[in-house]
Amino acid sequence: MILVAQVSDTHFDLGARNAERVERVLAFLADLRRKPDAILLTGDITDSGKPDQYAEARAAMVYSDIPVYAIPGNHDDRAAFRTELLGEPASTAPINHAHRVGELTVALLDSSIPGQARGRLSDETYDWLRDVLDTAPADAPVLLALHHPPAHLFSPVIDDISLTEPDRLAELVAGDQRIVGVVTGHAHSAVATTFAGRPLLVAPSTASVLGGEWELDLPDHVMDYAPDPALALHVIDENHRMTTHFRSVPMGGWIGVQPN
Repeated sequence: MILVAQVSDTHFDLGARNAERVERVLAFLADLRRKPDAILLTGDITDSGKPDQYAEARAAMVYSDIPVYAIPGNHDDRAAFRTELLGEPASTAPINHAHRVGELTVALLDSSIPGQARGRLSDETYDWLRDVLDTAPADAPVLLALHHPPAHLFSPVIDDISLTEPDRLAELVAGDQRIVGVVTGHAHSAVATTFAGRPLLVAPSTASVLGGEWELDLPDHVMDYAPDPALALHVIDENHRMTTHFRSVPMGGWIGVQPN
């Protein structure tokens, strides 16, 4: 069994609230009887892409003994992301990277467009992904992670700024049976649907909740900051089947309950 935690839309903004919520989620993961094999941060690490905000994010992550892999979202800045989080020279090129987690290959795709809220996977990113798939083991699972959902989520906010040209990604996903699922952030809501015949799991935000079209009264009410932070836990079993649990983490601490 491979266990991958997904934390998304942390929006570090140099304020205590968002940082404390991420720290509580990381503490929850560290205290699990079976710790995750990796943590995926699927974009909007910061609220406005400032170097000091990335330094705040880096300070929160440094205490985790679980490998953490991050990609940018529309609120991030590629150059500052590289210098402050990755320790690399500044560049505005897409930040794509792949990692082997046990037998699982995790391909993290940069769907951000500098200066825009909507997402797109560049030709460079597609070429990179094809290389990853060409070199991945023939009989091992692959998980794709990006920030922008490639499907209609019935969100009056997110559906206008989701991934453009999703059919291009769908063709690639449908054509490779090793891909067990696609995970994204951006929607500030826990969502489970399908994409190209595979699970599409959208992680909730640690910072806030964004409702669907049946509950939002735009433009007056958008974000709900009252709920506890939440995350997704993805299990890939020996049959290469992905099962996802969404978990909220009380800010007052995790309360254990004895089974009957």
